[in-house]
Amino acid sequence: MQSPREIIADLWTLAGGEPATLDAVTLTGEEPQLPSSFRVAAAAQASVAAAGLAAAQIWQLRSGQSQDVTVDMRHAVVECRSERYLRVDGKSPPPTWDVIAGVYKIGDGRYVRLHTNFPHHQAAVCKVLNCKPVRDEVQAALMGWEAEAFETAAYAAGGVVAMMRSHDEWSASPHARALAALPTITIEKIGEAAPKPWPAGDRPLAGVRALDLSRVIAAPVAGRTLAAHGADVLLISSPDLPAIPWLTIDTGRGKLTSFVDLRSEQGRGVLRDLLAAADIFSQGYRPRAIASLGFAPEDAARINPGIVYVSLSAYGHAGPWAERRGYDSLVQTTTGFNHAEGQAAGIDGPKELPAQMLDHATGYLMAFGAMMAKARQSCEGGSWHVRVSLAQTGRWLWNLGRVADGLKTADLQADAVSPFFEQVSSGFGPLRAVSHSAILSKTPARWERPAMPLGSHPPQWPGRHG
Repeated sequence: MQSPREIIADLWTLAGGEPATLDAVTLTGEEPQLPSSFRVAAAAQASVAAAGLAAAQIWQLRSGQSQDVTVDMRHAVVECRSERYLRVDGKSPPPTWDVIAGVYKIGDGRYVRLHTNFPHHQAAVCKVLNCKPVRDEVQAALMGWEAEAFETAAYAAGGVVAMMRSHDEWSASPHARALAALPTITIEKIGEAAPKPWPAGDRPLAGVRALDLSRVIAAPVAGRTLAAHGADVLLISSPDLPAIPWLTIDTGRGKLTSFVDLRSEQGRGVLRDLLAAADIFSQGYRPRAIASLGFAPEDAARINPGIVYVSLSAYGHAGPWAERRGYDSLVQTTTGFNHAEGQAAGIDGPKELPAQMLDHATGYLMAFGAMMAKARQSCEGGSWHVRVSLAQTGRWLWNLGRVADGLKTADLQADAVSPFFEQVSSGFGPLRAVSHSAILSKTPARWERPAMPLGSHPPQWPGRHG
């Protein structure tokens, strides 16, 4: 199996990085760190380190100064579970899942997972099943279905569910075969533009403006990472969009947050004006949804030549499932992780990974891709499109190999994780939160802005210094 250093080297080369830059990286810690048959700790360390190294490279472009990047494996994997360690005014997170979310055995003996944390997704499932949102009623109704037929019907109704597949089943599917030809991360030039000069500043991304159109974990983690290196990150949301408050707090550190109604022409005009003055446009909505509003990658490149546009999808941009909604837990179920972990644990049924690793690793890979594209833009010019997906990150994680007896590893206890916490203020009260795990020797990562309730700021960019 590849070492963590070799994993990072592959990501770095894939994104066009200079091999000599890898000498700046120091990795500490050893596998395994969490109970899993998969290399979740190596994936955490590699994805965080790749993003940290990209920030260091940008600092060298801006200042001429090189610096060291150190990532501890335990700190990285703790950061990839940051939402579970967050405390707000001493309080623990509320229950993570909706009352009917989770795993069910279905009429044909297979398993399905329901993701119903947003009200419209719960309503869609209950409409298909013709039942109330009560777990026993959902279970009884599912006994009249075959798993794949229910999965198809629920998606058609606007729900998000997943049939558990083995990895072999998934790999034989038309969609998995389409994804097999794609790299873990894609960075493409999509237009011509002059190189943009770096604004004045004393941090890698100081003065760099990033629009963040995202919810839940993966894309919000990308924005949080850009903010950790000094970017002005403006999270765009709407009071009409459902959100998960605990995740909003955890991933909102370092960001400005504004409400813009993209259903109105006035709101779309506000976003166009923000985009025209941005450097990075990062979004985690389905391609057709964002394109229908006039903000496809090609639209963004016309509005602002030289933009770096970052797209997250659940299942990738090729193949029959390119438009399909999805979340980490569902992609784990669909692509074979839950089946494989269950087998490794000796249980009949699915077993989750010990972290939302597809989400978190994808978030760091998004930030990595955004910074690598921004660095290229500053040298070569052009408009750029970065694409990542939960399914491709899953394929990357799967291909890192398995950990023999990894499930016998004890989970991390309080004394093992407490060194990685920091106490900060926020618009929600005092927070205990996980600090950033990429340690840069000359430009330490930090969040200068506190997490604030959605919509706390006007939809405008702060002034640039210098």
